[in-house]
Amino acid sequence: MAEIKNPQQEPGSERKLLLIFALTFIMIVIGQTVFFKNIPKKQDDKNQKSAPVAAQTSQPAASAPAVATPAVAKQAQAETETVVENAVSRIVFTNRGAQVKSWVLKNYKDDHGNPLELVNREAAKQFGYPLSFFTYDQGLTTKLNDAMYVASATGRIEVPGELTFEFSDGDLSAKKTLRFTNGYVVGVETSVTRGGSNVTALPAWPSGFGDDVQPTSYALQAIAYENSGEVERQTGKKIVGGATLRGPFNWAGAQDQYFAALFLPDNPPAASMVTLHNTLKIPADLDKPDPNKTQPVDVIGSAVGDLSGPTVTRLFVGPKALHILESVKSNAAPGQPNGPDLSKVVDFGKYLGFIAKPLFLWLRWTHDHWVPNWGWSIIILTVIINLVLLPLRLSSMKSALKMQKIQPQMKAIQEKYKKYKMNDPKRADMNTEMAALYKQHSVNPVGGCLPLVIQMPFLIAFYGMLAVAIELRQANWFWLHDLSGPDHLYIIPVLIVASTILMQRMTPQAGIDPAQQKMMTIMMPAFLGWISLRYASGLGLYWIVGNIIGFAQQFIMNKTELGREIAAVRAKQANKRRLKGKE
Repeated sequence: MAEIKNPQQEPGSERKLLLIFALTFIMIVIGQTVFFKNIPKKQDDKNQKSAPVAAQTSQPAASAPAVATPAVAKQAQAETETVVENAVSRIVFTNRGAQVKSWVLKNYKDDHGNPLELVNREAAKQFGYPLSFFTYDQGLTTKLNDAMYVASATGRIEVPGELTFEFSDGDLSAKKTLRFTNGYVVGVETSVTRGGSNVTALPAWPSGFGDDVQPTSYALQAIAYENSGEVERQTGKKIVGGATLRGPFNWAGAQDQYFAALFLPDNPPAASMVTLHNTLKIPADLDKPDPNKTQPVDVIGSAVGDLSGPTVTRLFVGPKALHILESVKSNAAPGQPNGPDLSKVVDFGKYLGFIAKPLFLWLRWTHDHWVPNWGWSIIILTVIINLVLLPLRLSSMKSALKMQKIQPQMKAIQEKYKKYKMNDPKRADMNTEMAALYKQHSVNPVGGCLPLVIQMPFLIAFYGMLAVAIELRQANWFWLHDLSGPDHLYIIPVLIVASTILMQRMTPQAGIDPAQQKMMTIMMPAFLGWISLRYASGLGLYWIVGNIIGFAQQFIMNKTELGREIAAVRAKQANKRRLKGKE
């Protein structure tokens, strides 16, 4: 019987199966050797339980650089100070807020004779110290200005030198870099980021100046900036706190009568300025301060920089002395330090500046080359101005004397037409007769006013110049200790009143009623004396010397033949008035 085979079984299939098993076994051995040779051996239970603890303690060590290293979190543990001093300034920085606690100008004095402190400490306590940050978020501003920065140096820094302050809490980061030279200019670079993105934070001078002590000095604070050659100024109540002004700015900042804190942006087109305006209460009586008796004053400040990112600028903090301002150049464009200088910071006047500035340059030249005293320089300048105006003054005196001579004829013509109303055509005939009388006697009716009209611009320009010339601040002349301030002994006002009365009595005044003339002789000198109580004594000195020169000229003119003739006429007229009064 034939063998019946398994239908699934083929010849040689067993050998094939054995070969497959052999190859599979070989692959398993090779796989274990090559792919699984680094698998650790099985640990006992004790080691298995301790392994997770080791993993937990190693994890913070691996992540520590991302949180605790100085590259991310950087804060100081205690407050420190850094002093930077050069030939003109002494600046004290604190790492609390990376701000300026003291900014002393060594070449200028305060009212007590001490080196001038430009930080208004009472205002700074309330509104912020110099080089504090300004942001549009009050909470962020407070945090940045209260933070403890890490300073690159403490103690004293030699100039030229650099000082850096850094702060970070892991999210908010701030940095200030300051560079110092031997002048009034400090380089400033600032940046603030949050979560790696730029934050708008501008360096600021927020709280006025330390030389402001009187309400009048606070009132002279202003915000100023130069844009394309044009200078704009805002003072007092016109300044809106928190207002943003867009550039370009060659320079911008705060100033008072004699000092300024001005930012000179490295990139003028990208610069913006935020105006700051606060109110401070000061004692009503500075000599006897009483906390219950105060008065409010305006405190002005500014913050300048780039609203879109880090700020790179220079900061001028110093006197508004023309020769110093002319030496400081702004940037015309990024990397181009050939822009306008700061000379336009000094405001010689919008309309008469073209007279006031040359007057000051002339006065300074006189002081530097002739006599090293500002009082005597003012006197010399006044004498020269009056000598230049002498021909006009002599013409005016002659005209006044002639007017006095024809006064009876003038009065007769006025009486003739007194019955006619002002709008009556006959009044034109009176003017015609007056003109003929003037022509007959060669009299110019306005000749007597011409020198005064010409002299008034000089007087106003002189006043404007003395108000801004820091060179006259605390300048001495005999009993005057400050030619830019009033005379506290009131000698200048008394001399102004006396010299003006004397001048009026010596000068003929035609066509004026005696009663009116007498009133003017009292009222005008009294008014001039009253305003001189508050204004610069240097201006009063100019006025008195001018009066003395005018008195001498009038005295000489009165001794001429015409002067004697007029004196006889005046005596005759006075005698007639006395006789008429007795009737």
